[in-house]
Amino acid sequence: MTNRTLLSLFLLLLIFSLPAMVLAQVKSRQKNTATKQREITLTNVKQVARLTGSPLNGETFPSPNSTAKDYDVGGTDLGIFWTMDSSRVGIFFGDTNGRDFIAGKGGGNGSNWRSNVLAFSNDVDLEDGLTISSMALDTNGKAREICAGAKNNPGKYNTSIPTAAIRAAGVDYVHYMNIYEWAGGNGKWLTNFSSLYASYDQGKTWERKEQITFKPESKFSQVCYAKRDGIVYMIGTQAGRGSAAFLARFKEKDIEEIGKYEYWNGDSKQWVRNKEHAATAVIPGPVGEASLIYHEKYERWIIAYSYDAAYDPKIGKKMHAVVYRDAKELNGNWSDLKILASEKDYPGLYSPYFHPLKNHGDKLYFTMSLWDPYNVFLMSTEVKIQP
Repeated sequence: MTNRTLLSLFLLLLIFSLPAMVLAQVKSRQKNTATKQREITLTNVKQVARLTGSPLNGETFPSPNSTAKDYDVGGTDLGIFWTMDSSRVGIFFGDTNGRDFIAGKGGGNGSNWRSNVLAFSNDVDLEDGLTISSMALDTNGKAREICAGAKNNPGKYNTSIPTAAIRAAGVDYVHYMNIYEWAGGNGKWLTNFSSLYASYDQGKTWERKEQITFKPESKFSQVCYAKRDGIVYMIGTQAGRGSAAFLARFKEKDIEEIGKYEYWNGDSKQWVRNKEHAATAVIPGPVGEASLIYHEKYERWIIAYSYDAAYDPKIGKKMHAVVYRDAKELNGNWSDLKILASEKDYPGLYSPYFHPLKNHGDKLYFTMSLWDPYNVFLMSTEVKIQP
């Protein structure tokens, strides 16, 4: 074979291989760009409005609800959303006191203590706050307790605190923990159990589902729910703010059959049915009260939660914040911890809960509790892609 022939063959190979080489480079650049775009940032956090209680002197943001006057809800916390239909949400609150509650003293003062209360809202225009449409009431017209707190038991102190809620297969459910000691050490709260209540009539009446009971040391003593393609995903922690987070899933129709729950095991990379102990951590601790949402536009899972650095082995000092992480897959790699709101700007902050109907655009809304006023506030944040 002559040199001229070899040269001709080389040129032919180069000509035919160039398009493939260029295509590979383009695909590589697209892949790198896509990888960068998966990193979500939440910026420009704002306190939009007060959701519960009465305005304090000097407050300049809206306060569209008179919960103290209308429902005997003077002091409360949490504000856990779930979707009831395309324009209606339910909202669970935690320990609640009446209209004689005094702001500035924190939780636990005032009469008519209820372990939890429930509100409903049809307001989807949240720029000026969220209006409560109604609450679940007792015969006296006051917001009533849904999950029995058993406060008058002669034994251990009890209060029943909602941790998450969801509509599954047309039924509304709330997950709650029954606490007997808040100061359990190492960021733990001590529980008798965690369980579910269910409503089959649009939140009017509720009944305990005893067959779904999590033991005191369960990795799902506190949870957050999210639903996608007929599957309910549940990220859980032990009770308190010192635990890592774990992952489970089940079909909507199986929510009342705990034996059909599957738990993610990161060692075997498999879902393991009916063996909670097989669940391995998907997010390192400390993880406090958490909220999970799937952002439709950016196709990312976002989790926000209370963070207490005192229980973080890498920091171990006093610092409270509301933080978030994001991931393409729930059982995949989560981003590093990022601060959403800090105690410097919002003293006594805790418990962020996303509004589930606002997951399509460039702004998310969430509730956040503040301890001293012991009330719930509506917040907003802009959703961006890291450059």
